[in-house]
This record gives sequence, structure tokens and C-alpha cells, in this order.
Amino acid sequence: MAESAKKTGAVRFAVLGFGHHATNRLVSAFAASEETELVGLWRRNGIEAQKNCTDSGVRLNFSSREELCASPEVDAVFITSPDAMHLEDTLLAVQHGKAVLCEKPLAMTAGEALQMQAKARQHGVLLGVAQNLRWSPSVVWMREQVAAGRIGAPQLARAQFCYQALSTPRRWITDGGLACGGPIGDVGVHCLDALRFVCDREVLRAQTLARKDESFGDLEAVATIQAEMSGGCFASVSVSALAPYRTQIEVVGSKGVLVAENGLSVDDAVRVETWAGGELLETRTFDNSMSYSAMLDSFAQAMRGKTFAASAEDGVANMRLLDAVYRGWRSGGVESCLPASE
Repeated sequence: MAESAKKTGAVRFAVLGFGHHATNRLVSAFAASEETELVGLWRRNGIEAQKNCTDSGVRLNFSSREELCASPEVDAVFITSPDAMHLEDTLLAVQHGKAVLCEKPLAMTAGEALQMQAKARQHGVLLGVAQNLRWSPSVVWMREQVAAGRIGAPQLARAQFCYQALSTPRRWITDGGLACGGPIGDVGVHCLDALRFVCDREVLRAQTLARKDESFGDLEAVATIQAEMSGGCFASVSVSALAPYRTQIEVVGSKGVLVAENGLSVDDAVRVETWAGGELLETRTFDNSMSYSAMLDSFAQAMRGKTFAASAEDGVANMRLLDAVYRGWRSGGVESCLPASE
């Protein structure tokens, strides 16, 4: 890919931990973004890093994480390193005064996420989490329909995310020393966040059933989560890292139903149906392919004072959910998702 023309006034990003996700998603997202520019990267393998720069038209190949974070040519850092590195990488970036957009899950635990949030506040820089689905047109439209009362008060909410993890180039996602978890931590966080966002509810408590697979070591391979949300809504999340790709999201309200096939996809057309009284009222089709670019532009705007829809606070809230979900798997009981003081 040839280097694109410099964007006047754009926020200059560097990707720390450049790998499959960056090549597969972020390079094209930055190219389509109106308010950001990808100027640099760092990855552990220097030879691969140089190849990435050449292929993607990225001009700065940093020799270390420290050099990237200290560079005056970088305004913001997009962290895509393995989950276990998010805390250290974020603290390094914010200490150099850089805004940070960190891949989900934000950290390994809520405690780590709180450290990241506190340091960002201390240094007066923006910290966000890359929950890109909050900028997906289908998800935003469903949130708007719920907020407008079109299906009444949410009673039941459901999300599903299946994929075949063993075929992905991200080999580290089955390593419990590097990954927050199996599919719960990898994609279940997308499901939980999407339900929080669409229903505008918080998860109060959760219970988990999961099973392991020899390919995942101590991590779960398949799981289902049952949760109670605020406002009397009950939620269900199912994830599998051993099944063909499929995503779905559904909200059942007191007056109707919203259901989206491919609901959490950015690659395929998303069909959202509205039902009431057993009748199909409306079908809409959405294209979510620009979600990452929209997220980048929103982050740039937030650096100039606007609100970012996936704040550090949302990242902390999602990590509290993941902590509770994993505690519930170990205990077999229902676990609170709220801070201890609540």
C-alpha cells in the first residue's frame, strides 16, 4: 500500500504491538479516517516491523516501545499488544503525555484497569478502549430504538459470538499468561459491552457455565453467561471459540423485539428486524465496515474536548464484569459485578 497523503491537522497515531489485528483492521481504518493518521509502529520482531512499514506506507519504525512513546511526532498511541501487556504499555504511554486508545479487554483485571485510568487522569491525557461496535451503525440504531421506547422497556437481552480461535494468527490468545481469558475475554467482552450500550443498562450480577478444551489449557473454550441488568432486564451471552463464525444480538421489550443477524460483525451485512405481536414490522440492513474509522475519528475529536463513547470508565466497568464472570465460573455461584462499595 502506498503511503497516503498527509492529512492536515490529523491526530498522529502510532500502533504499539503491531500484529495481525493492525494489518487486518487498523491500517485500512486509518486510511479511511478523516481525522487521524498512522505515522509509526513498533513490534517485537524488527524484520516484520520493517515489512509492515513498507507494505502499509507507515514512515516511522520505532526500535522500542520507549522510543515510540517519547516521540514528538506521535500524538496518540493505539495499543494492540497482548492483554497482559496493556497495563505496562498504557502506563508508559501516558507517562510520556500520550493519549491512549487501548484494545479490548482493557486489562487483565479491573484492578489493572483502575491503575490505567488513574494514571491517565494524573497526566491529563485521554484513555479510551477500542470497543469499536459502539460506532457500528446497526448497534447505534438498535440503541436509538430502545431509547425511543419503540419496543418498550427491555426485558430480555441476548448476544452470541462464535469463531474458530485455533485458525487465527493471534496464537497468544490461547496462552493464559498473555490473554485475559478464552472467548469470554476475547469476544464475550464485545457481547457484554454491546448489551450495556444498546439497552443503556448496567450488569448487576452474573453467573457462568464454561468448559475447557485441551487446545486452550486452563482457559475456557465455550461459555454461557446469565446476568441481571439494571431496570429489571435479564441478559444471556454465549461464546464459543470452536464453532464457525456467527454473531447475533437480540433485545426483547415489553412491546416488541429487535433482533440482528450478524449483529456484531463489521465484515458482513447486518440485518435488523423489528417484531411486535408476532408480526415482522420492519427489516433494515446496515453496513458496519466503517466502524473502526468512525471510532478513530471520534477519539481524535475527544482529544479536542468532545465525548468518547468508549471511555476509560466503560473499560473499567467491562473489566469488573469479566472479573465477576470468571469468579462465577470458579465458584459456581452468582457474583456481583458492582464495585465493592456498592
